[in-house]
Amino acid sequence: MSTTINISDENEASHIHEKQNILIFVRNVWYFITKYREQHEKKVIHSIKFGTSLVLVSLLYLLDPLFKHVGESVVWALMTVVLIYDFFAGATLSKGLLRGIGTILGGGSGCLVALLAEDFGKNGYTAVIGTSVFVSGAVATYCRMIPSIKRKYDYGIMIFILTFSLVAVAGLRADKILELARQRLVTIGMGIAVCIITNLLIFPMWAGDELHTLTSLRFNKLASCIEECMEAYSSVRDNKGHLSININGCKSVLNSKSNDESLANFARWEPWHGKYGFSYPWDKYLQIGELLREVTSMIMPLQACITAPLQTSTTVHQPIKETCIKAGLSLGLTMRELGDSILNMRRVKEKVLIFPELQSIKLELTILPNLELQATENVEALAIANMLFILIEIVAKVKVLAKEVGELGEIADFESK
Repeated sequence: MSTTINISDENEASHIHEKQNILIFVRNVWYFITKYREQHEKKVIHSIKFGTSLVLVSLLYLLDPLFKHVGESVVWALMTVVLIYDFFAGATLSKGLLRGIGTILGGGSGCLVALLAEDFGKNGYTAVIGTSVFVSGAVATYCRMIPSIKRKYDYGIMIFILTFSLVAVAGLRADKILELARQRLVTIGMGIAVCIITNLLIFPMWAGDELHTLTSLRFNKLASCIEECMEAYSSVRDNKGHLSININGCKSVLNSKSNDESLANFARWEPWHGKYGFSYPWDKYLQIGELLREVTSMIMPLQACITAPLQTSTTVHQPIKETCIKAGLSLGLTMRELGDSILNMRRVKEKVLIFPELQSIKLELTILPNLELQATENVEALAIANMLFILIEIVAKVKVLAKEVGELGEIADFESK
């Protein structure tokens, strides 16, 4: 008895199995790309735009007709793209304009110094060039250390120093210097133009939008922290164990100052887009951010008080428990209301809805120590008084915060409810 094996069927099954494996692999790759795109879409878009800018500038070197016009100076266009291309449109625009201004001023000053130095002979030429480079470098560097100048014009001053030094010490004749300056200025201008076009016209990333969104979301972070603190206070005193309080949100708000200042500076350079005009009050966002950091600096000691090893007895805790929880919920709702008003660009009626609620909370917290702490031991009284004092200070600061948000709505012309 013999067994017949159909080889063609086995080959067909193997072929189908290979096809299935390929389809599974492609599906997995596509799934990975989709998930990655959802999480890093803006970064991917920025990377593609940067690569496109490099390709466009490289054409000046790769295409002979264009190369004949710009020559070896095309490297300055490439350097310009690499140095000024930034994630946000405002940052690219500011760096581009500052690089252009710095190049013009530095190149013009360098040419003027080089031309004047030729009249002093060989030895005098060296002395004049050396002195001018020293003076310009020292003065410009000192200006870079002034905070207000460093924050806005640091990049332009750095380009001025670089261009002035390169042109002044080149040692070329007047006609050569002028030709070199013209070529470099043209190629740098091409690089700046390519950066601005690709960054502002192709899926632009606005620093103003980022600052607006981040500021509004920080209200929710702090609201969650306050509510978690009060919930943890209730759980610890009811012997339910310690609830974890996530203070990472507080830490991120506390360390946000430099990022906010950079975003506000970039936003001032951005053209009119959406509801953000040229005179949009970005400084108000910085003031609100500073107040948020002050609130954060109060929430963190509140968390430390609640999770401290020394705890008050249940008899002392019960009378103030309800008021503290109510205060936490009210503060959380108020903070979220303020954050939503900024995010949705609508005015909040702080004098009608928020101020009375905050005043009521502050009054209840102020009365508590006089009513409940007289019969307690000194240590327990101190612990409770410390926590209540922090809560009262948070309420007062949130009231100031609500006032600032209301002023922002008026200045920025937010929509009324």
